[in-house]
Amino acid sequence: MTFEEMAWEFVEVFDELEVEQINEMLAKNVPLQTLEFFGRYGRDFGESVGIENHALESLPNLMLIGYLLRVLEERLITNDDPSQ
Repeated sequence: MTFEEMAWEFVEVFDELEVEQINEMLAKNVPLQTLEFFGRYGRDFGESVGIENHALESLPNLMLIGYLLRVLEERLITNDDPSQ
């Protein structure tokens, strides 16, 4: 599976989750400090380059999705490693 295919599968699954399920998944996979960082950095970066409105509000979520994709990718690589 390519990274692009994995990303599309992830987005499809993520889109079907209820808010409670998303919150549970985040609590299990993302440290609170990381969530706080994404919120602050996304807002600060977006404002510094002139991003506004919905796009500005979406930056932390985009960063979070990228982070979750990387976590998933690392876990898949680890599970595929025959030396484990």
